[in-house]
Amino acid sequence: MSTVEAVKAEALSDEEIVARVLAGETNLYELIMRRYNQRLYRITRAILRDGAEAEDVMQDAYVRAYEHLNQFAGRAKFSTWLTRIAVHEALARMNKRRRMQSLDTSAEQGALDHGVTDSPLWTSDSLPSNSLTPEEEISNMQTRALLEQAIFEIPEAYRVVFTMREVEQLSTADTATILGLSEENVKVRLHRGRSMLRRALYAKLGEHAPAAFPFMGEACDRVVAAVLERVAQTTIAPSPAGNA
Repeated sequence: MSTVEAVKAEALSDEEIVARVLAGETNLYELIMRRYNQRLYRITRAILRDGAEAEDVMQDAYVRAYEHLNQFAGRAKFSTWLTRIAVHEALARMNKRRRMQSLDTSAEQGALDHGVTDSPLWTSDSLPSNSLTPEEEISNMQTRALLEQAIFEIPEAYRVVFTMREVEQLSTADTATILGLSEENVKVRLHRGRSMLRRALYAKLGEHAPAAFPFMGEACDRVVAAVLERVAQTTIAPSPAGNA
């Protein structure tokens, strides 16, 4: 596909891409994946709490959607239909995991229940970059880590709704359709999830307060160098007469 063709393809709606894939232009399915990779990753990981499993589920969801593409009736948005498939795949994986965990009382179960994997919910390319200093990058990473840990500590029912509404900015109606809930239920879960997240963040911020507003590296060196330069040109005033 040429650059011009690629640009034109990017301008296609999801429904137009689906129609052309069904007509034989299967290579266009890549556009669908690139459009929704981040959304599906965030939502499935909110359910599974594991980056590697989320990626597996994403692949399964894309393949299942492709296999049943001719069943997409257009009654809902394609993005809603696709996300619902991914959520169902993630919930099925979670239920299977829970059945296995019920048979395994080893320490590994505790790691699955409470661990946070290295794969981030917010990838670096999803965050704005304005040529941040190393100190700012570290601060951003620490803030993101605290937020992710707090999100993963709230119950799944609220965590998933929070991720869909606040992180992915899905509408209440779309979230309700994807999860099979009423819109009122979505609103209630979002409200409770926010409250739980606030409490979790307050607790974590209390633990990490001594590390707030770090001042190090280039910034520290810059101030020290500037002061030393000015001190070199400054004479210490003599002590007032009579002072020890």
